[in-house]
Amino acid sequence: MTRTEKPFRIERDPLGETRVPADALYGVQTKRALDNFRISRLRANPALITAFAEIKKAAAQANMENGVIERAIGEAIVHAADELISGSFDDQFNLDVFQAGAGTSYNMNVNEVLANRALELLGSLRGDYSRVHPNDHVNKSQSTNDTMPTAMRIACLRLLGQLIPVLDQLARSMREKAGEFRDVEKSGRTHLHDATPMTLGDEFDGYAGNIERATDRLRMAGAPLLEIPLGGTAIGTGVNTHADYAWLVVERLAEITELPLVEAPNRFQSMQSLGDFVALSGALRGLAVEIGKIANDLRLLNSGPRTGLAEIELPAMQPGSSIMPGKINPAIPEMINMVCFHVIGHDVAVTMCGEAGQLELNVMMPYVAYALMESLEIMTHAAKTFDKKCVRGIAANRERCRWYAENTVGLATLLNEELGFMGAAELANRAIDSGKNIQELLEEETGKGRKTKAKRT
Repeated sequence: MTRTEKPFRIERDPLGETRVPADALYGVQTKRALDNFRISRLRANPALITAFAEIKKAAAQANMENGVIERAIGEAIVHAADELISGSFDDQFNLDVFQAGAGTSYNMNVNEVLANRALELLGSLRGDYSRVHPNDHVNKSQSTNDTMPTAMRIACLRLLGQLIPVLDQLARSMREKAGEFRDVEKSGRTHLHDATPMTLGDEFDGYAGNIERATDRLRMAGAPLLEIPLGGTAIGTGVNTHADYAWLVVERLAEITELPLVEAPNRFQSMQSLGDFVALSGALRGLAVEIGKIANDLRLLNSGPRTGLAEIELPAMQPGSSIMPGKINPAIPEMINMVCFHVIGHDVAVTMCGEAGQLELNVMMPYVAYALMESLEIMTHAAKTFDKKCVRGIAANRERCRWYAENTVGLATLLNEELGFMGAAELANRAIDSGKNIQELLEEETGKGRKTKAKRT
């Protein structure tokens, strides 16, 4: 070893021997993956690693209860898993998202870290797998085939559990604004042209309802993730497991995660298909479409201050130009739009991955895990920021809204019953040609005003 070389140890796997940094808790298979896949700076969400550690803990407990693993080894694995769950050893998980399919590298990374930490707890050296082996002990009664989709389900459920309360609060904030603006009359618009009068409260009430509906779809999409294929080992067969292992490991994992996990009714189905993840991604896409549309609307309603609609004022968060003084841009809705585009792009990729599975296993799980978890995480942060730094501080330009309500050509619609459609259309055209509003034309014709206010329901 030269002066510039770092200390290393030699480990062996089915492909032969390789050097592993002496201070690494990971082992030979992780080292191969680190060397093979230097593709991007993208890494797994920590929630995935935590879920893997919980699976290893549950498996060790079930294997000890079934008497198929030595108690001292099982307890060392459980202890090491608890350390990992608490946030230790984060620096040992640095695999690229773009890697060999199925997630074997993720699974072995966790197996090797826990094996080497268990060895230390038992007074042995790292890499001395004759005492605790990553495959034979930490991975006992498991396969990447069943642990990877199970870890993905747990991690997605956790991240979804963080997103939903944020969306509920965002909807409440919209409802509060709807109440605040319930008496602010304005013109509606369709095709970006005048429509009948409405209130700004009506508009925000619609925004709240659409967020609530999108959130409900997310809740429904999350429910099937509680069915986990753990215990199915290779392709769903359950090979190499004790007869009581499957139900016992799911029961232990539910206790550890505090999630109401249940055995998948058909493990072959759960391993063949990523359909549940595609459905969740689709619900996230639906949320992105709704929130992105609302952000678009707020940008339009806020446009101005002199040459746009200027019906509302968004909180001023930062200067909007490096050259134009006094310019304040709708920074938060702009951010929302970009996040929504990103989530929609991820959904396209997740959908393609879901279709790309072959036969008994979909090997595209590493990317699906990354894309779906990132979408959940960034949407949580974005929606929280949207609520706190934009929606709660929106103010109405009441005078501007009133002017639009009084001058919209859409007021003619309220005269359909009285004048007929063609008569109301003629009145609307005269208003457009003359530059006068509907009320002014009625006063000129009759010598007295007619009520043209929309009837509220």
